[in-house]
Amino acid sequence: MSEDKPLPRAGVIGWPVAHSRSPKLHGYWLKQYGLEGRYDRLPVPPEGLADFMAALRAGWNEGFRGVNVTIPHKEAVLPFLDEVDERARRIGAVNTITLRPDGSLHGQNTDAFGFYENLIAGAPHWQPGAAPAVVLGAGGSARAICVALLDAGLPGITLVNRSVDRAEALADSLGGPISVASWAAAPLALQGAGLLVNTTALGMTGQPPLDLALDELPAEAVVNDIVYAPLQTDLLRRAAARGNRVVDGLGMLLHQGRPGFAAWFGTWPEVTDGLRAAVLAD
Repeated sequence: MSEDKPLPRAGVIGWPVAHSRSPKLHGYWLKQYGLEGRYDRLPVPPEGLADFMAALRAGWNEGFRGVNVTIPHKEAVLPFLDEVDERARRIGAVNTITLRPDGSLHGQNTDAFGFYENLIAGAPHWQPGAAPAVVLGAGGSARAICVALLDAGLPGITLVNRSVDRAEALADSLGGPISVASWAAAPLALQGAGLLVNTTALGMTGQPPLDLALDELPAEAVVNDIVYAPLQTDLLRRAAARGNRVVDGLGMLLHQGRPGFAAWFGTWPEVTDGLRAAVLAD
């Protein structure tokens, strides 16, 4: 590529960002599709966000095409964007920014897309309209997942959270057929569910275990844990042992990266077993 046409560049901003697996993900795709480009970790402290966004806006001629956004910037970037897609506004957070040639910045949230694509890839026979879902947690991931499930036409969603007030606030803000249950009432909420999703950090490496009895969960229900460290959480092991179809959380990370890669590098990438292995490798 000639010197006057720099390599297309993207990256992930966050604070900290050293743990991000996104460079492995996008680096694999760049190599797989034979594309010239680079994707970097870009540590940006909260006090440096405004300066970074200004530099990004001016970066087209240097090859910048956009960034992924992780904690703590997913909400903080919103005021710096010229356009935000409808799903991102409903979720209230942006994880993918695309720089356009005129210097304008477009924001989207691909977490809902990533969750749903991973779910239907892992459980292709699951029917969204057949039975309600139970979603554990009421944070940002739960919000994105509820948006995905509402858009898919689920007949109902029960949010289970230790803070009932927080779950009720999330349900009220999203609207639709969402009810709320306390953690103590979770076993009852599982009756008749066709899908159980854990969006909390419980069960993650270094975190407390997820203490939830599955006795009332129908055998035909799908169980999805968005935690991917460890890849097979205790929840997934227990669900699989009783005959439920299980879907791990790694695919959500992989699928959510696809729209950004397509926007920045011009190729719509696929999620493969080889990609999973590469991203999991140390």
